[in-house]
Amino acid sequence: MRVVLVGALNGAFAVAAGAFGAHLLAGRITLADADIYQTAVYYQAIHAAVLVALGSLKGHIMPALLNATSWAMALGTILFCGSLYAMALGSTDAVGLVTPIGGGLLLLGWLLLAVSAARRV
Repeated sequence: MRVVLVGALNGAFAVAAGAFGAHLLAGRITLADADIYQTAVYYQAIHAAVLVALGSLKGHIMPALLNATSWAMALGTILFCGSLYAMALGSTDAVGLVTPIGGGLLLLGWLLLAVSAARRV
């Protein structure tokens, strides 16, 4: 299932990014940027696990809701975490304009998951 693959790849990237941050960035970026970077790793790891879990719900969630939830979380993770990684590593402040879009997509994904759960009750 593709959503499991996307989640697994996100999980692997989160682990690699966390190791990169802990071992190669330590002392090379400011504490504020290190906090931003760790926030990105944290959110990516959480949503990687959620995407893998969504893959196991195939028979329990309407296909359209599962698809929408998966897309919202996957794109939200890319935009939210990607923009945080970029900002922490010194990109322009304009990249920060993408962060709330990604956060909004993550929120939408969670709300779509809630709607699908409510429909099953």
